Amino acid sequence: MNSPITFSKDEEQLSLYIMKIYPTDVSEIWNNYTQPELIDRWWAPKPWKCKTEHMDFREGGTWNYAMVSPENEKHFAGMVYQEIKNHRSIAVSDFFTDENGKVNTELPTLNWLIGFTGIEQGTKLTFNIYFNSLQDLNKILEMGFREGFETQLNQLEELVTP
Repeated sequence: MNSPITFSKDEEQLSLYIMKIYPTDVSEIWNNYTQPELIDRWWAPKPWKCKTEHMDFREGGTWNYAMVSPENEKHFAGMVYQEIKNHRSIAVSDFFTDENGKVNTELPTLNWLIGFTGIEQGTKLTFNIYFNSLQDLNKILEMGFREGFETQLNQLEELVTP
């Protein structure tokens, strides 16, 4: 059974806050965010799969990937790593792209701060996601972000639970 997920929307701050606790240590969760062969196992909500095209995990580096449907339909996205504090936090700018990695400006760009905190139960993973406008925030939610992301977080839990 999956542990609960906290999910809240703050229209005033144009943000989402998401939190989940995993029954494993920070290094295992960290590795699942920083190694392409691991993140590809859970980043896309099933039955979709994630396929990393390129990952350069360093400040200023990028991650380009595709979400691939069972029918081989592909949706492309990317991230730029803004700040990395080893085993503590990752700040990224997240955006949709075309198949060549060119940013799709018709869809919202999101700024994430992902926190990794060791606690007695394992790891508390937090996400503060900021948007440029309320319209962008609502558009992402209308696109099914909450359902998809909660599925991904639960898939990660299934992989790391002893």
